[in-house]
Amino acid sequence: MAETGLRIRQEDGRTVAHAEGPWVLARIGKLPALPAIAAGAEVVLDGSAIESLDPSGAHTLMKRLREAGADPGRLQVRGLADRLQQVWTLVAEHQPDSQRTPEPRRGLLRQLGLGTVMLGRHMQGFTNFVGRLAAEVYRLVRGPGGFRYREFVAQMEAVFVYAIPISLAMIFLMGVVFAYLMGVQAQKFGANIYVVDGVAAAVLRELSPVIVAILVAGRSGAAITAQLGTMKVNEEIDALSVLGLSPYAVLVLPRVLALVLALPLLVFLGDAAGLLGGMMVAKAQLGLEFSQYWDRLDSVLKMSTFLVGVGKAPVFAVFIGLIACRMGLSVARDARSVGLNTTSTVVQSIVAIIVLNAIFAIIFVELDI
Repeated sequence: MAETGLRIRQEDGRTVAHAEGPWVLARIGKLPALPAIAAGAEVVLDGSAIESLDPSGAHTLMKRLREAGADPGRLQVRGLADRLQQVWTLVAEHQPDSQRTPEPRRGLLRQLGLGTVMLGRHMQGFTNFVGRLAAEVYRLVRGPGGFRYREFVAQMEAVFVYAIPISLAMIFLMGVVFAYLMGVQAQKFGANIYVVDGVAAAVLRELSPVIVAILVAGRSGAAITAQLGTMKVNEEIDALSVLGLSPYAVLVLPRVLALVLALPLLVFLGDAAGLLGGMMVAKAQLGLEFSQYWDRLDSVLKMSTFLVGVGKAPVFAVFIGLIACRMGLSVARDARSVGLNTTSTVVQSIVAIIVLNAIFAIIFVELDI
């Protein structure tokens, strides 16, 4: 039996690689180095002398030719027996195309067009999602008996109860920091009492609703996307559909409604924590008694200031819920997609909160609220 061999020759202006012997895993020994093949040269593999071939041998032969400079896309094979040709074709279909021509750089106009198309598809998917959810809300209004109360209560516990400690701690510290920084400036002008005005307006109108919404987006929004995404990977959502249950009614609606109810309550508690933090700093740094602080707060705090902050919360909650649930249901069936969509949920939710808050600020200024 002949030894395994591979030689390269020039024949009629073409590069011909002659392979011979058994190209199988058990018989392939150390092969000599091959001469370099000119770039772009047409290479012909003559396999008429190959006695046997298995996938390992075919892979080794392809690898040696590629290392010598042969272009897999220009490689021609001749002389292989039919049974060996089948093995060669099977292995060739799974070889990496290392000589693939790099994709040309996309121009600015093309990038803009692709971005516009992707944005359009994203908006189409979001609109479709909102429409299907609106249909479930309509069915719920017509027949409240179908609402998943247990799921709603479980989500309220996760979104509201477990979020209370971190929300109170963060807003309390924000109230402390804001009152301290404002107090440093107020002391220079002997206007210590006006720190109460600044803390009340900042905490109730901006800090509490925005910070709480961002916390909920990072905590609950990410959790919702991960939950729904994992359920989709495990085909649990498909099982609900097979049972004739709507995933929007069973999974999405209770979570969105829980966010809508929980976020205003968290903002209300955050308002109290922020004002308490400001009061502590006013007492320690500015020498304002608690009674002076509350008297000033009672005289300057308007109901509209409180309602502006609390009124933003349901709108923030709706967008957080829609983004989180949609990203969860759009997960592909792999773990990597769950992580990517969870990250995307947090980013999109925070951007939505900032944009919505800016819109609210403009509207309230125009309405003199």
